[in-house]
Amino acid sequence: MFVDRKTECDELTNVLEAKGFAFAVLYGRRRIGKTRLVLETIKQRTHVYYLAVEKENLRYFAAAVIQKFPKAKNLKEDWESLLDFLKDNAEVLVIDEFQNLVKEDKTTLSLFQRAIDTNLKNSSLKLIALGSSVSMITSELLQYQSPLYGRRTYTKRITAMSFLNIRGFFPKVSMQELAEIYGFADGIPYYLEKINEPFWVWLENGLRHSSFVKDELDFMLKYEFEDLGTYKTILEAIAMGKTVVSEIKNHARMQRTDLSPYLAKLINTGFIRRELPLTEPVTSKLGRYYIEDQFVAFWFRFIYPNLSNLEEGIYSASIVKKDYPQYMGFVFEKICRQVLIELIKQKRLGYDKVGKWWHKDTEIDAIALNAEKKEILFAECKWQDNVSANQILAQLNEKTSQVRWNNEQRKEKYVIFAKSFKEKNLNKENVLLFDLRDIENLMGSYCIGKRKF
Repeated sequence: MFVDRKTECDELTNVLEAKGFAFAVLYGRRRIGKTRLVLETIKQRTHVYYLAVEKENLRYFAAAVIQKFPKAKNLKEDWESLLDFLKDNAEVLVIDEFQNLVKEDKTTLSLFQRAIDTNLKNSSLKLIALGSSVSMITSELLQYQSPLYGRRTYTKRITAMSFLNIRGFFPKVSMQELAEIYGFADGIPYYLEKINEPFWVWLENGLRHSSFVKDELDFMLKYEFEDLGTYKTILEAIAMGKTVVSEIKNHARMQRTDLSPYLAKLINTGFIRRELPLTEPVTSKLGRYYIEDQFVAFWFRFIYPNLSNLEEGIYSASIVKKDYPQYMGFVFEKICRQVLIELIKQKRLGYDKVGKWWHKDTEIDAIALNAEKKEILFAECKWQDNVSANQILAQLNEKTSQVRWNNEQRKEKYVIFAKSFKEKNLNKENVLLFDLRDIENLMGSYCIGKRKF
């Protein structure tokens, strides 16, 4: 199943249709759907696809070229000869897991540089390199010191799909179940495709009979890091709600200076993110760390502490389900921020920044700013049914006075998100109520009536 990815497909199609040579680099964590995206986009074009392995890549690559073009069997088995042949015979060359070429032999980068500079740059060949080791791709292909620096004509980091775009995987499930699925799988196509039954039935079978849920996190980490134990301890701390450096450091029993490079690499590879209160300057030291990937958050919340029980076959989905509403509070915040961003993209809301806000023990789930117009939006997200909008609005108003941002002249607006409301007629021009049905309408038609505020 190939769902959405329209923006990425359109961008890649533009690369393919442009005149002359192109060298595109697409990278992102494993399971994100890079290969499927590229193969769907190039399927009507003459192409060679090669999946790089740990060793003997030149020999296997030559075999892939010969399989596609038998007349290449008499070519000399070296990179330059094969690339020179392909520039006249193929429209597209895709090398998947490109980092494996580098692992096997770093001089391959210089060989590709020479081939591009001497033969390929005057051709119409489109060379696409895919990489799942974000750390290696960024260091070996994207850094200034790389022999291939400056040869790229297009670079794209492929990220998880938005919650608003995953309905195509599950056209018939309820919005609540779809959100619960997102809390497990995030917008990772590989995980979404695995869920082929009602979510809780599938999870029960997965916990009882499959090693996938149990082993997947280690598989991901091994692709990026050598010191697995330290990285897992740091991720565990953040997943447990230890979001500031001092808390993470104490949990991991590390010095602050020792911790910094680990945090930086986890951010670079997309496992965590660092956030500031949106009204703070970028130099602020009030940053907090959060798990970026919902599957990682799920794994550390429900799987890692229960590995022994899983091995004994006594840990079930019913145990997860009991604690899931509390876990879904954080997931719903993420969904609601995506809704705000989509409304801004559609110009239904006039803001240019979206984020969180906190001060000491006071937090607001999401805020949005328009600095030019001095407009601020406050949002609260409640994963609950029959929410009293008036009660939440009163609580929110108590917090907003603490937000120091153009207090004397700003224009304030409010959004309250919930699974459902007791009533939705507040008759307040500066307040919007959003329930799961409204979010579903946004997913389906990208239109929510004609009201703009």
